[in-house]
Amino acid sequence: MNPADFRLDPADEYPHPAGPERNFNESVYVNAFDDGTGVGGWMRLGNRVNEGRAELSVCLYLPDGRIAVRFSRPRIDTNDAFDAGGLRFDVIHPMRRLNAAYEGDVFIVTNPDDLRHPETLFAQAPRLSCKVEWRLDTISPQHGGEPVRHDVQTMYGRDFSLGHFNQHIHASGHITIGDEHFPISGHGWRDHSWGPRWWTNIIWYRLFLAAFPDGRGFMIHRIAGEDGRTRRSGVLLIDGHYHEITDFDAITDWTDKRDPTSVRIVVRTATGRTAEITGEILSLAPLRNRREENGRELLSRIAEGHTRFTWDGVVGYGMTEYIERVAEDGSLAGFPL
Repeated sequence: MNPADFRLDPADEYPHPAGPERNFNESVYVNAFDDGTGVGGWMRLGNRVNEGRAELSVCLYLPDGRIAVRFSRPRIDTNDAFDAGGLRFDVIHPMRRLNAAYEGDVFIVTNPDDLRHPETLFAQAPRLSCKVEWRLDTISPQHGGEPVRHDVQTMYGRDFSLGHFNQHIHASGHITIGDEHFPISGHGWRDHSWGPRWWTNIIWYRLFLAAFPDGRGFMIHRIAGEDGRTRRSGVLLIDGHYHEITDFDAITDWTDKRDPTSVRIVVRTATGRTAEITGEILSLAPLRNRREENGRELLSRIAEGHTRFTWDGVVGYGMTEYIERVAEDGSLAGFPL
């Protein structure tokens, strides 16, 4: 990514005027994990104001394999804030500090495989009160922005988000679920995007995210276009600076249900840096997105993996995200890549 191809201003931390597209989306996403225990998770709020609703996602990975989740579509009338359904993001200092908080119920999932059948799960799963409070301080430069020309390639493609930036973060705070309390002192990643979005516009992609106690981190991304060709992009965070990735290979090990269990990544950057990284998926949330178009249902699988990564013997926690279209015969667009 060439920084000269993008514009980014501190004002981009805040909501943008909604575009005319029915599927205009502006979203904030954060993940955070304790460096010692690995406890943590991710939260996202996507404002779809032209549809009169937001997309709320809370997914928290607990020490014994349980996952606490909440997904809803709270009503919104404006795109003036990231605050709906009990989830709120506050900009304390643009590009430097963000506070994330959730207060509401969560469903307790003891067997993550049950998330494949959410209607049944949410009718039967126990619900507990939850409170999340995270302070997120950035430890890296900003990466991305809004393209300055029509020929500039965006990270996900212009039919998924026009503007997009991200940063690695230090995270502190807590998660409280029922009478259980989990302190968070560790690291994570955050992003902010705006523009038209349908989740099913993605053919398939692989996204790997982590930050480590020694200050290093990475964002590694591979995405397929309609023509079947893939693009590789991302950064390594080393000594407080981002090094753009020029190429990488990622080899995934799979279960018999076609879920990722581990990954081996070899990376090279434009500055000549190389890295060998392994990841073990500790807990996977097998999610999905559905919509109808011209009377036909479109379905994508979104596999969200809580992952323990190892880089030069140092352990850090983060996420693997595997998205792909599901064909009518059940085949997955990106499997087994």
